[in-house]
Amino acid sequence: MRAGEQLRELRNRLSITTREVEEFSRAIAEDRQNEEFYISNAWLTQLENKNSIPSIFKLYSLSVIYRTRFSDLLKVFEIDLNDTSRYQLALPLENTHVVAFEEPEASQAVTFPVRFDKSFNLESTSLIARMVEVWGEVPVPLLQRLDVRHCQYGYVGTEDFTMFPLLRPGSFVQIENYPTRLHSSQWRSEFDRPIYFVELRDGYACAWCEMRGSQLTLIPHPLSGCTIRQFSYPSDAEIVGQVTGVAMRLVPPERDSDGLPRLPKRP
Repeated sequence: MRAGEQLRELRNRLSITTREVEEFSRAIAEDRQNEEFYISNAWLTQLENKNSIPSIFKLYSLSVIYRTRFSDLLKVFEIDLNDTSRYQLALPLENTHVVAFEEPEASQAVTFPVRFDKSFNLESTSLIARMVEVWGEVPVPLLQRLDVRHCQYGYVGTEDFTMFPLLRPGSFVQIENYPTRLHSSQWRSEFDRPIYFVELRDGYACAWCEMRGSQLTLIPHPLSGCTIRQFSYPSDAEIVGQVTGVAMRLVPPERDSDGLPRLPKRP
């Protein structure tokens, strides 16, 4: 069905007339003190009968009146917020930055390993698919009970070679929110040395760090070819947290003939 026909069906299911939608939307517009939320009877009739596209304000009013999630009304107009992360991964930025993931809706389920093969040896390298015996649909509220409050996630820009080859450009890193200050520790190799995610005035950085007084020094990997950078702490640089995990590609992503990253296929 056309978008307008789907909206008419939602309205008819609730036995609401276009005049009632007009009255309800007027109440929302008056409360928000913004006429953009107002939906007239004539405008709604036109929306239902023609290929019109409402503004975000009017679409919000419809979602409230029709008791429908705003994201579901966006899908009526072929805008699926679940595709956001897919496009973000396919269109990487050159600069390092903090990543904000869309929160899944509570009514949805995700595929998750629910039973593991008891004979699987964690000490040996193998495929994850062989490690998992059963994959199942797990409700999102169950996953929300996991303790992920102390973690953030960062993305190492495609042109950020600060920690190369230890961390390749395009890597995703897990960041423990604490400690937000450097702590002294003994490390035997570059793999043990703490890596920190740092917020700068004009962006972010991921590097080894040293603190002397109010001077924060960002130390790159010696094979990266990058230079040491120094910033005043905390006026010009603040520590987001320590990197505790990484997801990293070992081969460059495929690109189209025009040089742009190739979008992954929809599952």
